[in-house]
Amino acid sequence: MSAMLRLVHVGQRSMEAYRGVAPDAILDELSDTAADLRGARVLQVNATPYGGGVSELLRSTVPLLNDLGLVADWRIISGDDTFFGATKALHNALQGDPAGLTDAQRTSMVAAAEQNARQMEEEYDFVVIHDPQPVALPAIRGRGSARWIWRCHIDTSGPESGAWDFVRSYLAEYDAAVFTMREFVPPDLPVARVAVIPPAIDALSPKNLDLPDGIARAVLDWIGIDPSRRLITQVSRFDPWKDPLGVVEAYRLAREDHASLQLALVGSMALDDPEGWSIYERIMDETRSDPLIHVYTNLTGVGNIEVNAFQRYSDVIVQKSLREGFGLVVSESLWKGTPVVAGRAGGIPLQMADGAGGILVDSVAEAAAAISRLLADPDLAAQLGAAGQERVREQFLLPRLLLDEVKLLRDLASPLSGPTTLMVDDSRCDPVCGMTVADDQTVAPIDHAGASYRFCSRECQRRFEADPVHFLPA
Repeated sequence: MSAMLRLVHVGQRSMEAYRGVAPDAILDELSDTAADLRGARVLQVNATPYGGGVSELLRSTVPLLNDLGLVADWRIISGDDTFFGATKALHNALQGDPAGLTDAQRTSMVAAAEQNARQMEEEYDFVVIHDPQPVALPAIRGRGSARWIWRCHIDTSGPESGAWDFVRSYLAEYDAAVFTMREFVPPDLPVARVAVIPPAIDALSPKNLDLPDGIARAVLDWIGIDPSRRLITQVSRFDPWKDPLGVVEAYRLAREDHASLQLALVGSMALDDPEGWSIYERIMDETRSDPLIHVYTNLTGVGNIEVNAFQRYSDVIVQKSLREGFGLVVSESLWKGTPVVAGRAGGIPLQMADGAGGILVDSVAEAAAAISRLLADPDLAAQLGAAGQERVREQFLLPRLLLDEVKLLRDLASPLSGPTTLMVDDSRCDPVCGMTVADDQTVAPIDHAGASYRFCSRECQRRFEADPVHFLPA
């Protein structure tokens, strides 16, 4: 018997556990929509079972899809160090790195795709391919009878042209593509249906469960954080786009006003990210002489509970991204009521729309000033944190994500009559960011050209008013 793609076991979960956490209207609509797909087989495919937001989302969504009556599996592709080095270069190039790809890297990815395609033996009704690493699978394996969806979690608004041409050459085999933000959709995408579905956090995961202050303090004390000092933290992969060295520089500037301040850099190492080790070594070289800077990884005992404690106990969370697909650590921190200082990149401004949650920055100096301001004004910090928590409850919890995804599967169950662009439940989508807008949203709708448009925030409303044609389909 030939080998198969490795199955990731995820246990069982219940949607009813989210009653009282997520809005009831979303939970009710999700149950009704999923009933139309009962028994449908769904395969989720990505590159790693741990490290990073995609694997965390799949660990939560796959068991919940099963609880809703679908039959869902999660499998991961395999590859050697050369392959994962090539896919990391591809990831960076799609986010704008001009280095692009070498011929050897392209060859490595195609060879791995051929090997993985041979291991896809079972048939499914829907196959969801996450990010560029497995993108070639339907072209090499064949589509069979399944509907294929490419779920792109990264910012592809300005990709390096050669890398995008490489990925684009495989996308015609897909029935739909899903992006985190409307701005990330390339104009020459050869896919008939497009959905904009921002990710979300699992409020009931160990990383986000309620954690009493005393336990959070004890956890951090045990791993070496001084509870008597103010604390700022960045939680992210060790990735150049997260700018960890810029965070160190901003922290040192802020410490001029807050001498006892300490910094924690909490990073995750992932199977598909060999570059993370070199970034980690650079951080250690830069910080090893400073006892108030602490560096932790998931491979040295820092897991979900520790991250939860950092996000709850820190005075300020920093997410100084230069490029970002979405940055779910922002919603994780806001869900805990902790204010955030974050780079104005990718999906971060969407999570912090209208000033909810913290302060957006564009430089090291601005980050330092924002950190100092929040440390000096606890009332402002608490106010921003509370507003951010409510925005996450309304827009960025897992049941809303599942509702959008299940709607897309239901729509794909019917054949296309011709080329079209589909936004999930278009009449309820914010035309600027693509977010599904609840019926009780407080931002006023706008009528334009005989249609009414709803918005998730005043910022999206203002952008639409300034140039409505830019946000409407041709």
